[in-house]
Amino acid sequence: MTKSFALRIAAMNAMYKLPVNDHPVLPEDVASRLTKFKATLMDEVHEIDQIVELVQKGGSAQDILVAMADLLGDVIVYCRSEALKYGLPLEDVLNIIMDSNESKLGADGKPIYDANGKFLKGPNYWKPEPKIKILLENIR
Repeated sequence: MTKSFALRIAAMNAMYKLPVNDHPVLPEDVASRLTKFKATLMDEVHEIDQIVELVQKGGSAQDILVAMADLLGDVIVYCRSEALKYGLPLEDVLNIIMDSNESKLGADGKPIYDANGKFLKGPNYWKPEPKIKILLENIR
């Protein structure tokens, strides 16, 4: 049987001697850890420039899609690993965020977009943070 992604991340963190927490915890060195996490993510974000360059040089669709898949996969792995270090139940948090995103529809039930294609908040929008707070409080 194949292990779930979350279990594979936990095994990876353990293998590399990274924290694995089953409840929310804030380490003493949180500012340093966040700075390092940001640097790691920024390295990945800068890979987008390489993909853009590949597109501009006429790279094949397959090569571009492989590069995109690798980029997105790496970002998700880093984020899931980081969540585990803090004992955050990322899948549950993501479900709350998705429910909140679905509440952004306009009064007519249709999406509202800005110029960049980002969803804008409709009249029934609710912020996810209060529900995330309740989720985290109930884990302790």
